[in-house]
Amino acid sequence: MPTAPLFLLRAGVLLAIAALAGCSLPLPDKPVRAEPYDLGLALPLADNTHAASGVPLALADVQAPAAIDTRHMVYRLLYVGDAQQPRPYAQARWTMPPAQLVTQRLRDALSAQHPVVAASSALAAIDIQARLDEFSQLFSSPSESTGVVRLRVTAFTAPSAAGGSQLLGQHLFMASRPAPTPDANGGAQALRLATDDVVRQAVDWIDTLRPNP
Repeated sequence: MPTAPLFLLRAGVLLAIAALAGCSLPLPDKPVRAEPYDLGLALPLADNTHAASGVPLALADVQAPAAIDTRHMVYRLLYVGDAQQPRPYAQARWTMPPAQLVTQRLRDALSAQHPVVAASSALAAIDIQARLDEFSQLFSSPSESTGVVRLRVTAFTAPSAAGGSQLLGQHLFMASRPAPTPDANGGAQALRLATDDVVRQAVDWIDTLRPNP
């Protein structure tokens, strides 16, 4: 019987070796999905069994700078001099941008005492605007960090037929809480507590406001 040419035999051997090598290679890992976080259950409300009887409020969506207006969980390394460099966790995300999470938190808390309507509603006596200036985890060392929240709230009288709005006041509310662990999970817990503190402060201040007669 005729024999196969030498170059065909060599090619067959090389293909067999390549096939065996391919079988021994590990399969690529599946992409790791980022863990989702939010602020947990809403603040416990005082007594919401009765209709809210406070001054009607129009609450605009909370605004935020571009650095934190994202679903990324942001941290800063103070101990290496990178306070001005926000860094995102690779495998952790908020379920929605922090400004939206804080808007929900603030609306829920205000609704316990006030009717809360859409921004610039003719039904409101006071317009509330807020800006989230800081919402990040600050590391003072590789093992110690705090969640820091800063919320600037501005209140106006609602526009009237006789004239425009009038400024009732502006206040910057701040809170920080230690993170139980130096990671994204610890940062999320610290930021939840700091947010709840800031929201309580803001609600207490807003409750003192009265529209001009």
